[in-house]
Amino acid sequence: MSRWRPPSPSSTAIITRAGFERLKAELDHLWHTLRPEVVKALAAAAAEGDRSENAEYTYRKKQLGEIDRRARYLSKRIPSLKVAEGAPADRDAVFFGATIELENVDSGEILRYRIVGPDETDAKLGWISIDSPLARAAMKKRVDDEFSATLPGGETRFAVVAVRYEGGTTD
Repeated sequence: MSRWRPPSPSSTAIITRAGFERLKAELDHLWHTLRPEVVKALAAAAAEGDRSENAEYTYRKKQLGEIDRRARYLSKRIPSLKVAEGAPADRDAVFFGATIELENVDSGEILRYRIVGPDETDAKLGWISIDSPLARAAMKKRVDDEFSATLPGGETRFAVVAVRYEGGTTD
């Protein structure tokens, strides 16, 4: 029996200017700062002799592989990204880059999210990917519009309370 699986859907190649600059800075840090330090430590560990029982050598080889993997990913991903500059013409509707306040219709809980690219999501900050089910369901909605989204906990109903974009506010 085959273990073939269909390829995963590719993520949307859109990003904010700040997210794009962070990825470029991460690649620069990996390539020009972190990697040379690890290579130097790897060379020192290799000089200690028998590599088969050298934990430091094994650790540094693994660390170098992780750095190279991330740098390779970033060097391929960064050129394919499209930076979304500014707010959309219709600032009253939910689009990429919006900070939205939603009310869970069932519980009355108010939630705040910012819709960003998949490369810059951060749950602690409330930044959700444009590819997420909630963001996709909220697209083009306006204040007081209600919509439902299929989330891991099941079908949930939301009402849009506010829509904001950086550099201005629309409530």
